[in-house]
Amino acid sequence: MAKKKVVIGMSGGVDSSVAAIVLQKQGYEVIGLFMRNWDSMADGEFDGAPTTDLGICPQEVDYNDALAVCQKLNIPLYRKDFIKEYWDYVFTYFLDELKKGRTPNPDVMCNKYIKFDMFVKEALKLGADYIATGHYARLEDGHLLRAVDRNKDQTYFLCQVSKKQFENVLFPIGDMVKSDVRKIALEYGLVTAKKKDSTGICFIGERNFASFLKNYLPNQPGDIVNIETKEVLGKHIGLMNYTIGQRRGLNVGGTDERMFVVGKDLEKNVLYVCLGEDNDYLISDSCVVEDINYLGNEKVEQCTCKFRYRQDDVKVSLEWQDDLVIVKYPQGVKAVTPGQACVFYKDEECLGGGIIKEVRKNNEKLWYL
Repeated sequence: MAKKKVVIGMSGGVDSSVAAIVLQKQGYEVIGLFMRNWDSMADGEFDGAPTTDLGICPQEVDYNDALAVCQKLNIPLYRKDFIKEYWDYVFTYFLDELKKGRTPNPDVMCNKYIKFDMFVKEALKLGADYIATGHYARLEDGHLLRAVDRNKDQTYFLCQVSKKQFENVLFPIGDMVKSDVRKIALEYGLVTAKKKDSTGICFIGERNFASFLKNYLPNQPGDIVNIETKEVLGKHIGLMNYTIGQRRGLNVGGTDERMFVVGKDLEKNVLYVCLGEDNDYLISDSCVVEDINYLGNEKVEQCTCKFRYRQDDVKVSLEWQDDLVIVKYPQGVKAVTPGQACVFYKDEECLGGGIIKEVRKNNEKLWYL
């Protein structure tokens, strides 16, 4: 009887490497597919574009590592460019959101439009019965569940992937902890065994965010204003370079106090800051969420959610209104940010989520957000 064929996204990292091993042990015929989503040659035209000590861009290092792993495991590796698709569906969205003063999450959109759409179509051309990735997540009976390793759980970034897109998807390392993943990679002598995990936005990499962004959006410096006293404290380098709750990188002089970004005025080009991370201006008690992708069987009214990836679960109530959800958290939460994903959970299950459209307090939109 012929083996079922799995096409796995090989990123050149340790997680997808070990995921391929797990699939082999489970008896699948495994095929690797490396996605090239960013034009690293264009990157080289810009100041601050990263290269390795050998003068090779990190994307090519990742491909070479993926190839080495596939050769070690005796599985074929194909390579596919999704540069245009990534630009059209992810990077353009990223820039548009920044222009609106919002804080986008391109990883969420990459999963929705590239990894679980364009990638799947390419995998089907290779005869895939299933597709797999190295995500830390689980799928059981069509339900998306948190990973066993809660510190690595990536369901937050999968919140915009539809139920249909999850059909015939495998997450081989979702029930493993990171230390065991690295242990297996070491046992197999894989080049990725001790490779550092990638962090931050994939197309920016290790370089300075502002240096990268100025190639696409011109800086428009303006005033940094204390939202309470209306005192001008310094100059910002462009509103798109800051996010709500940010403390580091503020050009604020004349004070030893810890200042935090609390809001933006696009028309006046003003960045508002406040004193102290528990300042009342940073706290909201509800928000409006749009672009809902719901994965649960029935809509719930009580659950928990995350407004940011590294955030502890927040107890919330949901008020469903046509295509929107009013998310209420009367206990108050700081730095809830327009443009970010709001992801719903019921115990271990991820119920999907949406994008934060508006932040409120006492049923009124916060004027500075």
